[in-house]
Amino acid sequence: MSEAPPDSLIPYDEIVQEALRAVVGRVLGEVEATGLPGEHHFYITFKTGAVGVDIPRHLSAKFPDEMTIVIQNRFWDLKVREDGFEVGLSFNQTPSKLSIPFAAITGFVDPAVNFALQFQAQGEEGAPEDHERAENDQPAGEGAAAATEDGSNVVSVDFSRKK
Repeated sequence: MSEAPPDSLIPYDEIVQEALRAVVGRVLGEVEATGLPGEHHFYITFKTGAVGVDIPRHLSAKFPDEMTIVIQNRFWDLKVREDGFEVGLSFNQTPSKLSIPFAAITGFVDPAVNFALQFQAQGEEGAPEDHERAENDQPAGEGAAAATEDGSNVVSVDFSRKK
């Protein structure tokens, strides 16, 4: 009989995801400073519709949900910021500038050393769905006084032991 662990009030998943995205930022920052070492190259997958993503229209039309770019031989103007990066890449001989926040990244792979990270795009979770009002829902202020007057929200518990 297994019991489900209690829900955490500390967002561990978010904290870990953020820390792993910092790994991507640090790696890209080192590449910005020194270039790609050895045989290293990266496949970076990101949500094209995520907040802050800035890519040419023809790319967002072709890849409306997710896109993977390769940072290998032909890239330029790599600039790493605290919240994301910019890079120049060529698509069908058309130079393009991409700006990608780290929060939009869903995958990072360096096949040269068999290293991979998978992420959930931040902000992916939608707002809570609308629901029908419960019968006991009352606007704030209404009914609160009535409930306390008749005692309907008070429970009496007697912790004394009988001797």
